[in-house]
Amino acid sequence: MSKSGMFADIPVDVGVTYEGERIRKPAMHVELGGPDVKEKFELLRVRKPEEVEDGKITVIGPEIDQIPEGSKIPFGIYIEVAGKELEEDMEGVMERRIHDFCNWIQGFMHLNQRDTIWLRMDKKAVKKGLNLNVVGKILCRLYKSELPIIEKIQITFITEPEEVKKRYKEAQQVYEKRDARVRGMTDDEVDVFYGCTLCQSFAPSHVCVITPQRYANCGAISWLDGRAAAKVDPKGPIFAIEKGECLDEWAGEWSGANKIVAEKSLGEVTRVKLYSAFDYPHTSCGCFECTTFYVPECDGLGIVHRDFKGVTPTGLTFGAIADSTAGGRQVPGFHGLSYEYMRSKKFLRADGGWERIIWMPKEVKERMKDYIPADLYDKIATEDDAKTVEELKSFLETHNHPVVARWKKEEAVAPAAPAEAPAAPVAPAAVAPTAAPAVTPVTTLPEVVVPAAGGISFIFKNVKIYAEKLIIRRSKEGK
Repeated sequence: MSKSGMFADIPVDVGVTYEGERIRKPAMHVELGGPDVKEKFELLRVRKPEEVEDGKITVIGPEIDQIPEGSKIPFGIYIEVAGKELEEDMEGVMERRIHDFCNWIQGFMHLNQRDTIWLRMDKKAVKKGLNLNVVGKILCRLYKSELPIIEKIQITFITEPEEVKKRYKEAQQVYEKRDARVRGMTDDEVDVFYGCTLCQSFAPSHVCVITPQRYANCGAISWLDGRAAAKVDPKGPIFAIEKGECLDEWAGEWSGANKIVAEKSLGEVTRVKLYSAFDYPHTSCGCFECTTFYVPECDGLGIVHRDFKGVTPTGLTFGAIADSTAGGRQVPGFHGLSYEYMRSKKFLRADGGWERIIWMPKEVKERMKDYIPADLYDKIATEDDAKTVEELKSFLETHNHPVVARWKKEEAVAPAAPAEAPAAPVAPAAVAPTAAPAVTPVTTLPEVVVPAAGGISFIFKNVKIYAEKLIIRRSKEGK
C-alpha cells in the first residue's frame, strides 16, 4: 500500500513497511497518552447499524495543529462498528488491530493497548498534513478492507482532558467485563490454544500463546478473543494452536505450542513453559502490562508495572528491566505478563506462584488484593517498605515470607568451610587452588541474564556464583 490507490488522497505513505517505526522525542510533534499521562484509552464497540454513520470522523478537543509542539496530552480513541455478522465478543480482538493499523501510517507510532496506549506523531508528518482526521480516514479504510465483516465504522478521537477522563472510566468498565468472561475456564478443558504475532514488528521472535488461564502479555486478548479473531480473520495474526501432547502439566508445556512457537519465531524459540518465569519462560514482547525481575540475593521475584516511575530495590527502573526482556527473548527471571494472568490459579505455579513474589509497587498490590493469598498479602514488600535489596531482605525476614525458608534450605546444603584457613602464599606464583568459601550460592540456573543500566546485560550459563558482595562501577573517562 502507498499513496496510490485507496490512499491517493492521504498526505503520507501507508503500508506495512512502516511497522516498527520509532519516533524519538526530538522528532515528535506531540505525544498522545504515554507513561506521563494517567488518562488514555482505546475502545471499540459493536453497535446497531442505525447507530453508526459510516466514515464519520469526530475530534473532541483540539486538532494536532492546534496542540503546541512537544506536548504530552490525555487521549482517547473510540471506534464504533456495525455489521450483521458482528458480535460483542469480537470487540476486544478488533480493538487490538488499532495497534496494527496505526503503525502502518508513516510518521505515526502506536505502542501498547487499552488504557496504556502511547502514541507519537512526528514533526515531518504533521508538516505534510497528517492529523487525527487523516488518521481516522486511514483507519476506516483499513478496517473495512482487512476485516470485511465490518460494514459500517465511525471513529471519535478525544483530546479534551475532561472528556477523556469521562470515557476512560467507561473503557475500564468494559475491559473488566471482557476479562471476567474467561475467569471460570481452565486450560485443561480446551483442546485448542491461540497464538498471536501482532507484536512481531517490534519483537521479531515473540509468539504469544494464549490460553484460558494465561492471558496475552498485553492484557488485551483472552482465549475467547482469540477464538473470535480466528473467526473474523482466519488468515490474520491471531490463530489456533492445537495443544498436542502434554509434556509437563505442572509447568505448562505442550508439544503443539512448542511446534507453532518454533515455526512462527523461525526457530529462535523452540520450547515454552507457560507457568514458569525461569525454565523456558514465555517470550516477552514490548506491550506487556507488567514484568517480573529476579532478585538473586533473596531468590525471589519482584513485579513492576509500566506506570511505576520509581526505582526497584535492584536499582533498575521499569524501562531498564523491560529493555532487557522485550523483543521476543526468553530471559529467565525477567518475564513480561498481564494483570489478568496474575489473577490466574496457574500464575507462575512452577516457580512457587505468589509465594515466590517478594516486591511490587503498592498500586499493583492494591489492584491484586483479591487475588494475592490473604496470608501472603502483608509479607510482600512495596516501595514504601523496601528501596534497596538490603531493606527488602530484612523486610522478608521480619515478616517471615515463605521465600526465607528457601534460604535456610540452601544454607543447610551449602559446602562446608575448610577446617583451617590456608597459609598466606609467599608469592602469587605459588598460590594453590583452595576450597570454595562457605557461602550459599545466590542462584543456580542453566542460564540467567542480569540486566544493568546503560543497555548492558551479563549472561551467565551453567555457573554457580559464591559472593558476599559484587560492585561494578563505571570507569572514569580515559582510565
